[in-house]
Amino acid sequence: MCLRYLAVLMTILCLSACRDNAPPQEPPLRPVRSQTVQAVSGDTARAFSGIAKAGQESRLSFRVTGAVQQIAVKVGDRVRQGQLIARLDATDYELQKQEAEAALAKANAQARNAEANYARVRALYENRNISRNDLDAARAASESAGAAVHASATRLELARSQLRYTRLTAPTDGAIASVPVEAGENVDSGKVVAILTAGAIPEVIVAVPESLITGIERGSEVVVRFDALPQRIFAAHVTEVGVAATTYATTYPVTVRLESADSAIRPGMAAEVTFKFQQRGNGGSRFVVPPEAVGEDREGRFVFIVEPDAADVGKIRRQPVAIGELTAQGLEILTGLHNGDRIATAGVALIHDGQLVKLLAGKEQGP
Repeated sequence: MCLRYLAVLMTILCLSACRDNAPPQEPPLRPVRSQTVQAVSGDTARAFSGIAKAGQESRLSFRVTGAVQQIAVKVGDRVRQGQLIARLDATDYELQKQEAEAALAKANAQARNAEANYARVRALYENRNISRNDLDAARAASESAGAAVHASATRLELARSQLRYTRLTAPTDGAIASVPVEAGENVDSGKVVAILTAGAIPEVIVAVPESLITGIERGSEVVVRFDALPQRIFAAHVTEVGVAATTYATTYPVTVRLESADSAIRPGMAAEVTFKFQQRGNGGSRFVVPPEAVGEDREGRFVFIVEPDAADVGKIRRQPVAIGELTAQGLEILTGLHNGDRIATAGVALIHDGQLVKLLAGKEQGP
């Protein structure tokens, strides 16, 4: 029995030694899907929502403070240049004008008296009946009275101007779009009393994202559609391109002006403006890839290029890229790729630079 147990023990030890001496098996390669990319040529069109506005929009306000005595227009009225829009209670300003007129009359009287006194003193001085100091004092009083007249005249002109400013008139022909105040309301100078729209040719303002703003130039031709006029298309061109982003958004304001006037278009209508963009990146071309093929880390956005190493084995290489817009076909890649590059399209988060992977047969997809 002892010999039998000894033989079994020796057999087990030999088998264990054989397993220990066997070379370690390599882990299986991770399978990946891949896609060969090809550049997409031609321009692209992008549509952005906007709001129509008049070619000229004036926010009318008083230049002085007071109580609104009369509102002479209402929303929708057509007005002519110089027509009364609103009027303030001018009682206080009329009194200030009268006070300034009285002050000017008093200053004129004092100036005449000082001038006459100076002429009398000068005659006495020429006859050597008074001293030089008396002559200088009389001349100074005359000049001071003259300056007082000038100051009083200036105050009177200011009072007259303030009185005129109690009447608000239309600076040009147009239509009243809004009247946000009521008669009897106290308003400060600069507060909007009415909004006047003018200009026969309407404009549309849209917000364009930062990735596309450099592709828009003044004079570029665009196409405009209005939700209220779905069967009509309007030609327009870019007149203004914003140089600063709008508040709380990485978009830039762009203004387009229609080529002709149309009475059916009114300020505030919702519009859609279509721009054409020339392709950027690799010699004016772009690539469109599945969004899941693009990764991002602290160093920026990237894709994994699969470089064939054997028949069904490839080596992963990290390639930085610059992306464009997300379209219905996929995510635009503006720089970083070339025709014929093969990229990993699935499991990007599970592979790394330099890794060997197994290429799945029959899984390669075209652009």
